[in-house]
Amino acid sequence: MKFEKDLLGIKNLDADQIHYILKKAEGMKKIIFSDCKKATNLAGKSVMTLFYENSTRTRTSFELAAKYLGAIASNMAVSSSSVKKGETLIDTTRTINVMGTDCFVIRHENAGAPHLVAQNVDATVINAGDGMNEHPTQALLDFFTMYEKMGTVEGKKVAIIGDIYHSRVARSDTYGLLKLGAEVVMAGPRTLLPSDLESLGVKMYTDVDKAIKDADVVMPLRLQLERQKNCFFPSGYEYSKYFGVNEERMKLAKEGAIIMHPGPVNRGLELQSALYAPDKSAIDEQVTNGVAVRMAVLDTFVNRG
Repeated sequence: MKFEKDLLGIKNLDADQIHYILKKAEGMKKIIFSDCKKATNLAGKSVMTLFYENSTRTRTSFELAAKYLGAIASNMAVSSSSVKKGETLIDTTRTINVMGTDCFVIRHENAGAPHLVAQNVDATVINAGDGMNEHPTQALLDFFTMYEKMGTVEGKKVAIIGDIYHSRVARSDTYGLLKLGAEVVMAGPRTLLPSDLESLGVKMYTDVDKAIKDADVVMPLRLQLERQKNCFFPSGYEYSKYFGVNEERMKLAKEGAIIMHPGPVNRGLELQSALYAPDKSAIDEQVTNGVAVRMAVLDTFVNRG
């Protein structure tokens, strides 16, 4: 299976490439639960995480993934780097690139930043989230979780609820799910529903109940208040009442429907706190699967398939 140098988005992958990564992640997950979490797939390679936005799950899982595969994993603390002296993104990454770096894992508040870096360094570049554009590894771990739970996503209805407009996860999930044969529906306040995804065949609702009806997967999204410079809804109380996912609404979904969330969760706002529990949702499994999928991604792209 042939892959490009970089993973910049799900848009750049076809269904066969997605399946290849998910299949590889199955083997990687066995390493996570083994007594010796050490493989040699990336022995002698160096992986640098470069996060211009805060992160717990993504950054930590990439660092663990690199270490589990035997790589040298480093993190550049942006807050104490020359970025604070005015150094540009290109100059920063070029500097680290010539130190012998094999892979950059980049999160940036501006859409397209990892694409720019990829054009200016020899190392592999993995997009760990760029602005409101894409978050490809989150989408891959979501697909992996769905396959584990349901066996397939083809023909399944996936309802994505909430702050779609600001969500790079919603975009990456949509691109991939449609390639894999799923039906994607979205719901939220009209002010938080983008127009660009409807052209792909996504059904948009302002009535959450209609979106959740007969869904196989229900995925509320975090309200990204840090990106909301304007008032997109009246209050948290009203948002929770009309758009929050709760036990009563989940009765509309198919029996045994999966609750997922990319995290972190605003408990009681987009998701009823009781539904966060491991016996009610797959959220903790998504986190575990995130390490396995990122191990598969690093192995695939750094070693070129």
